Amino acid sequence: MILKNKVAIVTGAKQGIGYGIALALAKEGCKVVVSDLNQKDCQVAAEKIKKEGVKILAVACDVSKKSEVDNLIAKTVKEFSQLDILVNNAGIFPFVPFLDMKEADWDRVIDTNLKSIFLCSQAALKKMKAGGKIVNISSIASFVGFEGLTHYCASKGGINALVRALALELAPKKINVNAVAPGAINTPGAAGVMTKKEKDQTIAIIPAKRFGLPEDIANTVVFLASNKADYITGQTIIVDGGWTLR
Repeated sequence: MILKNKVAIVTGAKQGIGYGIALALAKEGCKVVVSDLNQKDCQVAAEKIKKEGVKILAVACDVSKKSEVDNLIAKTVKEFSQLDILVNNAGIFPFVPFLDMKEADWDRVIDTNLKSIFLCSQAALKKMKAGGKIVNISSIASFVGFEGLTHYCASKGGINALVRALALELAPKKINVNAVAPGAINTPGAAGVMTKKEKDQTIAIIPAKRFGLPEDIANTVVFLASNKADYITGQTIIVDGGWTLR
């Protein structure tokens, strides 16, 4: 177990990629704080992950609000007395054509996807010691444009830039900052809402000829959160079955 006795927070962890990451961390011996908007959802996810035999804490949090983020960090440290790993996974991607997009639409996506990483990282770093790891979930949308998702693409591009700048600041403190950029992943919020035709068209684009699984992202996050990645910082690792090679 490469993460035994470590403590991690995973945001947006009730299902999909976030849940997969939380589960994978637990399987490596890590104590995990499962966080999402709704406390009941967090508890349901936490109960399933507890079967891995590690301590799990469920904490509801709106990551776009500083007071709730501060509460998340405080509850984590109170329960476990440490914080080693932060996985900023929470994100939304509502489809809105650019000319129909309201300021509130833009703000909601930027606040949830990008501002949240500022808030969570800043709060976590006040408790994180040398050897800490921050892993942010970006997207291939930061490299490839998607119609109807200008706000989402901008938020994910911002994550990649933030990773590079923050990695430079934190390297002297021996804290690593990286990102993982998933492609098309088979989750309830992504492939789960596609029609069969849309799925077939997407698979045709992907050289690997399949959707990714939450485990594909989770395995990459576990590596970046471990001491095996101590010499990797400021990077955005693309996990997309070769999509962006086209």
